[in-house]
Amino acid sequence: MFSFIKKKLGWGQPEKADPADKATAPEASPAPAPAAPSPAAAPASASAFGLASAPSPVAWVPQAQDDTQAKPTDRRSWLDRLKSGLRKTGSSIAQVFTGTRIDDALYEELEAALLMADAGVAATEHLLADLKQRVKDTKATDPAAVKALLADGIAELLKPLEQSLQIGQHTPTVIMVAGVNGAGKTTTIGKLTRHLSDHGAQVLLAAADTFRAAAREQLAVWADRNRVQIVSQEGGDPAAVTFDAVTAGKARGCDVVIADTAGRLATQIHLMDELKKVKRVIGKAMDSAPHEVLLVVDGNTGQNALTQVKAFDDALGLTGLVVTKLDGTAKGGVLAAIALWSRQRGTPVPVYFIGVGEGLEDLQTFNAREFARALLE
Repeated sequence: MFSFIKKKLGWGQPEKADPADKATAPEASPAPAPAAPSPAAAPASASAFGLASAPSPVAWVPQAQDDTQAKPTDRRSWLDRLKSGLRKTGSSIAQVFTGTRIDDALYEELEAALLMADAGVAATEHLLADLKQRVKDTKATDPAAVKALLADGIAELLKPLEQSLQIGQHTPTVIMVAGVNGAGKTTTIGKLTRHLSDHGAQVLLAAADTFRAAAREQLAVWADRNRVQIVSQEGGDPAAVTFDAVTAGKARGCDVVIADTAGRLATQIHLMDELKKVKRVIGKAMDSAPHEVLLVVDGNTGQNALTQVKAFDDALGLTGLVVTKLDGTAKGGVLAAIALWSRQRGTPVPVYFIGVGEGLEDLQTFNAREFARALLE
C-alpha cells in the first residue's frame, strides 16, 4: 500500500526544533503515539499493506509488494466486493461476448457498452482500435479469447496509474487532500491515517475544512480513534491552519502531515483560488511541500470525475488520486478515460487507492490487472 523509506533507526526521530517553530506551533490535541507492533505481528501487518519486511533494523528501503501475494484470503474477499460493485458494468460488457462470431456487430455492441460504462468517447475509440489490432495479431476467433484481449488492453492502458504512495523521503511528508463535497475525502484521510499509524508512522492531521463544523468533528473522531494528533481551529483561515500544522509537524518530528481541505466544486473559481492559497502557504511553512496533492474522486460521478480531475490538476498540479464508492452505482469505465488523459498529460497521475465501502479494509491499493478483470466479469 505504501512505499516507505527509512533513513534512520525507527520512524520520525525528531530533529532539534527551531525555537521559532516552538513559538509558532499551535497547541494540538495530544494523543499517545501508536504502539509499535510486536515482532511476531510486524511481518503480517507489513505484508498486509504491501510492505516488505526490514532486512536490517538500522537502515532499509522496503519496496512495495504485490498485495495479491499478501493475505490472499483477505484480498480475494475485497476483490469479490470490487467485482460486485462493478457488476452492472461488467455484465453489460460481458454480454457482448456471449455470441459465436467476431464481426462488426460485436464491435458496435462493445462500443455502446463501453460508452455506457462511462469510458468516454476518446477512451472507447482507443480501446476498440487496440482490441482490433490485438485480434488481428493473434488471429483470435473465439469471443472468449477476444474478451481476454480486451482485458489485456484495459490493463495496459491503466498500468501507468498503478504506483505506490511514497512516504519517508521528507520529514514530515506533507499530503494535501482535496475533493468535492461528498466524495469521501475525510473518511479516506481517516483510513490512510490508520494504515500509516499501524505501520509505526507518527501522523498529524490538519483540519483545514474550517467552514464545516461537521468536517472538523469527523476528522477529530478519526484522530482520536487512530490515536494521532490534530491541529484544528474553529472558523479560522484554512491556510493558517495548514501553516500551523506543518510547522508543528516539523517541530515535533512527525513523519506525515495530512491536510484536509474544504470540499468544493471545480467550477467555483473563488474557492479553487483559495485552495491554491493553501498550497502556497504550505510551501512557505516547508520548502518543497506539499509533497503529495491528492484528489478524492467519487466513482459514481462518471465522466464528471474526469472533469474534476482536469480542473483540480490545472489549479493544484495533482500527484495522485483516490477513487471511492466503487460499491455503489459506479460504472468504472471512467478510469480508462482518466488513464488516457493522464497519458496525454505526459506525466501519469497515479490512482494510489480505490475504495468499495466504508470499512477500513475497503480502501486498497489499485492494481490495473485486477481492476480490468473485475470490470469484465
